[in-house]
Amino acid sequence: MGKIFKQLGRHWAACLVVFALLAVQAYCDLSLPDYTSKIVDVGIQQGGIESTVPDTVRDTTLQALELLMSEEDAALAEQSYTEPDASGVRTLSAEAEAVKPELEEAFTTPDVVLYMASAQHAATAQGTTETVTPTWTDLDAVSTQFAAMAQTPGFSREAVQQQLAGAMASVDDSVAESLSSQAMLLVSLEYEAQGIAHDVQMAYLWRVGGQMLGLTLLMVVVAIAVGFVASRVSAAIGRDLRRETFSAVIHFSHAEIEQFSTASLITRTTNDIQQVQFVCVILLRMVAYAPILGIGGIVHVARSNTGLTWITFLAVAALLILIGVLMKIAMPKFKLMQTLVDRLNLVSREILTGIMPVRAFSREAFEEQRFDKANKDLMQTQLFTNRTMAGMMPFMTLIMNGTSLLIVWFGGKAMDMGTMQVGEMIAFITYTMQIVMSFLMLAMVAVMLPRAGVAADRIDEVLHIPATIHDPTPEVAEKARARSHWEGVVQFDNVSFRYPGADDDALEHISFTARPGETTAIIGSTGCGKSTLLNLIPRFYDATGGRVTIDGVDVRDMPQHTLHDLLGYVPQKGVLFSGTIESNLKFGGPQISDGDMHQAAAIAQATDFIEAKPEGFQSPIAQGGSNVSGGQKQRLSIARAIAKHPRIYLFDDSFSALDYKTDVALRRALKAQTDNATVIIVAQRISTVLHANQILVLDEGKVVGIGTHAQLLESCPEYREIARSQLSQKELGLQKEDE
Repeated sequence: MGKIFKQLGRHWAACLVVFALLAVQAYCDLSLPDYTSKIVDVGIQQGGIESTVPDTVRDTTLQALELLMSEEDAALAEQSYTEPDASGVRTLSAEAEAVKPELEEAFTTPDVVLYMASAQHAATAQGTTETVTPTWTDLDAVSTQFAAMAQTPGFSREAVQQQLAGAMASVDDSVAESLSSQAMLLVSLEYEAQGIAHDVQMAYLWRVGGQMLGLTLLMVVVAIAVGFVASRVSAAIGRDLRRETFSAVIHFSHAEIEQFSTASLITRTTNDIQQVQFVCVILLRMVAYAPILGIGGIVHVARSNTGLTWITFLAVAALLILIGVLMKIAMPKFKLMQTLVDRLNLVSREILTGIMPVRAFSREAFEEQRFDKANKDLMQTQLFTNRTMAGMMPFMTLIMNGTSLLIVWFGGKAMDMGTMQVGEMIAFITYTMQIVMSFLMLAMVAVMLPRAGVAADRIDEVLHIPATIHDPTPEVAEKARARSHWEGVVQFDNVSFRYPGADDDALEHISFTARPGETTAIIGSTGCGKSTLLNLIPRFYDATGGRVTIDGVDVRDMPQHTLHDLLGYVPQKGVLFSGTIESNLKFGGPQISDGDMHQAAAIAQATDFIEAKPEGFQSPIAQGGSNVSGGQKQRLSIARAIAKHPRIYLFDDSFSALDYKTDVALRRALKAQTDNATVIIVAQRISTVLHANQILVLDEGKVVGIGTHAQLLESCPEYREIARSQLSQKELGLQKEDE
């Protein structure tokens, strides 16, 4: 996990932007349930009336209310309204906003008393003892009665206040909350009397609904912005990881390449990086958002004072238990999945690469079974994890629906008692679902993280594997860079080499010198170490004993770029790259001109078959050079090395696919081209090395003979045995000796 967060840390500025946007999104998301509650409770049930203090009130109603207030409250109410207009309506002044809490406290009880009196008047008028909803005409009648009562001798405001105080003293908190709702019913009657009740309600709904719509649109915009930034960050992480992984692999020595299979490196560069990239998006969009949403939901639930908070904690506890059980079951399988993907890719690549031997040996059925086993192993693991995750959803749904059922059940009882409104219950359910969803998001990420963690470890393994081949220190490297001219003298000084993990040396105490203008050939039986010896010069491996030098400078003290600029390397197996013949021949660098390319093709005896193609040097080369023959591929590989004009030519059995005539013509032309260069040839055929200035004979990693062809025939039994197996007695010049 630390490695994934390390990748995100490289884009810290974008991550901070995402966190800021997520905070805005969470604020919008957490605010919407409150607005829903307001629309239901205030906008619909209370007619858009938010306060017990009416914004406009008729003078007769205000006078009736003031009779039920204390002297101080009545004076405050009187000051807070403007003078009556022509229709006798007074408007709450702008200055009254500063004392709105005091006004609400002063108006609540008188509002309730006046409303209840209006309801009693309505019941009396209808001749019933049941509760009757009053109309504004009942309010007007009661207001007139209150005005008349105030004119009655012996009326005392203090006596009224004492009666109200005694009545309110026995009222508990739950009843007090319902009194506030009844007080707003009086305000609603007053608005009906003025004919503005519908306008007030619609104004409230438009205002709150508009705010809700604005928050929703803002949330949508922010969510899109979060997705955009998170996607760019994850894409950048994927790009950087692919670049770094490829850069690491391209600089691997043979030792590191052999440590990882090619199939595994492909999987790590594609599938593993995709896993990390996908999880980075999820981390930014969900993991950062879920805690904000969950904590915000818990805060809103705790502030609601509904008495139902225990339901939320019960749901969270059930969810955590479910997630824990599922993680215990599924986690090991998620960790195994990447290994199985590796195995499937390995088998697929082996079969596709060796399709011709598979067919030739009629092993199709066997390979199908091998592929089917790897495929089924992966399928069974994926089925197990998918079924486990699919099984989680019904339980999640049960928890969420069960939570909603409990809230509705106990919320209904609370509404029946008058301690909760419909909108509050809706908001509570929404907040609880948000809390549950935040835990659900974290659970989903917790399932994905182990697999992504394994993928990140596999990528990190490639990026941080200790390099066995590396450039020297800058001080040492500068000496080689500062050298303006290289002769190209290659010297092996008591060189030994052992493969990593091997028990015995592959090469033992090799010493020889290859000089410019000369051809040094290396010959020996299969597996004697010829290619290994050649690979020490370009530092595909480093010698484990002794020194390999060029003009007296140890190759380990040369920057690899400087070293490789001196070399023209032709591998044992011709390798071409997708593109054209021209792009392959100019592979050595932009300094290669068209003239160099044509000259190299002529020397390599490739001009005839190139010009026979309709597009000539612009003819396409398929991946791996699959659309040219083995001999053509080898000649193009030789021409690629010649076009570079190196100081040292390294031919690793590069003439094996050529017919004898082409081989002779190529070596003759090559001799004229390489008069001033050092040529080292690894070969199996005596005819290829016959005219070399010196021939090294290797046997089981040791030099058993060195000299010219004639000298070795006289002095080296191993060479003589190889020669006799390939040349006639007359060609050997040994006829007399045998007689």
